This record gives sequence, C-alpha cells and structure tokens, in this order.
Amino acid sequence: MTDHDAPTSRFLVLHDYGMGGSWWWVHARSVREVRETFADVEVVDTAETVQRAEGWGLNEARVDAATTPEGLDGLRAKREAQRGLDGFGALADREMVWLRRRWDDGNDEDRTLYLMEVGADGRRTRQVELAPDGTGVRSGPDDWPFNPPVVDLFDPELVGMEIGQDEFERNWLGARPMEWPNEEQAEGRADE
Repeated sequence: MTDHDAPTSRFLVLHDYGMGGSWWWVHARSVREVRETFADVEVVDTAETVQRAEGWGLNEARVDAATTPEGLDGLRAKREAQRGLDGFGALADREMVWLRRRWDDGNDEDRTLYLMEVGADGRRTRQVELAPDGTGVRSGPDDWPFNPPVVDLFDPELVGMEIGQDEFERNWLGARPMEWPNEEQAEGRADE
C-alpha cells in the first residue's frame, strides 16, 4: 500500500491571521499532508475544540480534490507556488527551529528583529525582540495576549532566516523580560 492509497481522516484546520481565523474540515492521510498542501495552516486536535467545531457547519475539503473552498483555495495556490522553490519543506521535520525575522508591515522605520524558537508544530515557544540599539525583550507564550499564528515551517523563505540555537540563547539570556503594565497603570492610561 502506498501513501496515496492510505485511508483518509478528517482534520480540523485553522488559518489563524492574528485577530481571527478561518476554519475547515480537511480530509487527508496525515497532518503532514494537510500542512504540505496548504500554506499557513495548523491542524487543531484538542478534543474540546474538535467537538465544538462539529456544530459550526464548516466547509469540507479533500487534499486531492480538484476544487477547494473559498479561502482555502488561496492557501493551496500559495503552497503550490512555494513547492518548486529551493528550501521548500527544509525545516518541516525539525523538532526545534530558531529564526531571525523582521516584521515591518511595510514600515521602513521599524527595524525590530524577532528571534524566534519554533517547535515542530510551528508554534513559537520563545521570542526575543531586538531593537535597533541592540537591546532585547524576551517573551514566551504566557506573555502573549493573543495566541500567535503558527510559523509555516514548509515556507522556503524561512531557510534564509535560520540561526543557531547558540545565537538565540545568547540573545535570550541578554534580554530583559517582557513587562506588562499593572492594572492600575493601564487604567490610568485609559483615563488620559
């Protein structure tokens, strides 16, 4: 029996874009097949979420179908465009990956670098924000007010962003912990 002949299962798939997300049921042979077919998605397998999703009336798709539901079709097209590029999937089978990435959202004035530790599932486990002056702020999942989107480890662009664990750890140890204002300070700012 080849992988193509293997039975399929139904997976709950999320494209998390930060302040929200899109959900689908995807029929595939494995979690890897889902992630290899659609860019920027994660497979959600927590029993509570899967059970709740049963009542959401989500669109269903097959990884090998000729057509894909709206929204998911763009993620498939993005993945197809990446597939032939050097570095496609090179980081996908690693237990842990360390990356240096700049998110500027088109703002050339923001020169903040983000050093990220990313697990095999694509979730950031730790992060250091490095300001242009070299100072750093470290944070982990407990510090993030929103669940951060998953890093797509199949993305070939990430290969050029990879750093070593030693560089990450050196910056992690040199960075100060993230500080959130206490409730009293936050309320004072709201009154201004």
